[in-house]
Formats: sequence, C-alpha cells, structure tokens
Amino acid sequence: MHLRDLTQFLTELKDNNTRPWFLWNKPRYDILRAEFLETVAELIKEIAKFDRQVAACDPKKAVFRFQRDTRFSHDKTPYKTHFSAGIAPGDKRRPSAAGGPTYYFHIEANGTLLFGAGEYLPPAPRLKAIREHVVNDATGFAKMLKNKHLRATYGDLNPEDKLQRPPKGFDANHPLVEYLKLKSYFVWIEQPVDINAPEKLVPQLAQGFKDATALVDWLRGVPQTFEEEQA
Repeated sequence: MHLRDLTQFLTELKDNNTRPWFLWNKPRYDILRAEFLETVAELIKEIAKFDRQVAACDPKKAVFRFQRDTRFSHDKTPYKTHFSAGIAPGDKRRPSAAGGPTYYFHIEANGTLLFGAGEYLPPAPRLKAIREHVVNDATGFAKMLKNKHLRATYGDLNPEDKLQRPPKGFDANHPLVEYLKLKSYFVWIEQPVDINAPEKLVPQLAQGFKDATALVDWLRGVPQTFEEEQA
C-alpha cells in the first residue's frame, strides 16, 4: 500500500478531525482503506503459514472501524488517527467471554507502527481463567516467558494497567504474583514504518507475530470456564 499517502492523510486528519473535512477527503480514505484491506489479506496468508487457525479470517472483519465511539469520552473528535486491524480465529478480534489471543497492529499519523499479540483487557471471567492457568501451569507459563523469540522481540509481557495488589482469591506470595496482577496478557512494540519501502510491511509484521507464538499458544491452552462456553 502507499504508506506515504496513508501517513499524509492521517496527519492532515489529525489537524482537521471534523466530519466536513473527512467527507471532502473521503475519496482519499476509500482508496487507502481498500489498500489496507489488501495488506491485511496478504498478512493473514503469511500468518497462516505458521498459525493455520487464522487462515479463514475475513480481512473486512479484521479491520477496525475508523469512526470513534464518543458516547462516553470527553474527546468528541469523530475519527481515529490510525488504521488498525486485529486478526484472530473466527474473526473474534475483540475481547469476549470466549477469549482467545489476537494479532494486532496499527499505523499512526507520525509513521509509528505498533504491533503485538495476546489478550488485551479480557473480560472478568476470561481474565480469572487466565490467572488460574498461570497458577496451575506455572512451569509452562515460566517456560513461555523465557522463549528466546518472544523475549528478543518484545521483552516481557506489557504491564499497562497492572494492579497494585494481588487480585482477590490469589496468593500474594505466589512466585508469579507480579504476573497475576496483570489485566492484559499482551506483548507489543513500536517501530517506525518504512514509508519508502511498503513491501517490507507484511514481512515485518508476519515475523513479529511469529515471534509471539509462544504466548499465543499458551493462551489457547487456557481452559474455558462456564461463562466462556456460553459465549
């Protein structure tokens, strides 16, 4: 896709985030969205080479809406200033009771590429199930954390929104208590996107996602709860 055109559009939108401006420039957006969909489709094929569970993912369902949900936000600007997608089996890219990891990436107006994988802010039943799996599969969890590809690319699990105290019902003295405090089991990094070499984007993302497969596989081993089975 034309990454230079994409970042230019997003930069202009950031300075003119209004419905009239967007409608005037919608032909540009339509072209960029179509190119982004093609990129996501190509990426799904590359991910499927090492994770067959996402092979049937629909690119249109993987791409997030460009319109912002402003109902409960003080920021009433109508549009996001990044293009984003989440790739998961069964097109379940949003957190749900059924849970399951997602491959996520977005491109920002300043040319920053953020990508990662795992479960970001899963709902309470799923989060509890993950924490219980950390306790019940402490050896497997510790082994996953030491995976050389995961650590080389991402380091540790991201601690964003981490609890100050252990969650209710879990041992404060557990060796993995710092991981039990997490509200997300997700890894991500930010890198500059090479706007002069768009052909590098899909291979860069595919390799990054492949490096996260230790976490993805471990999360897929989390036993389902009754709430998850009913989802």
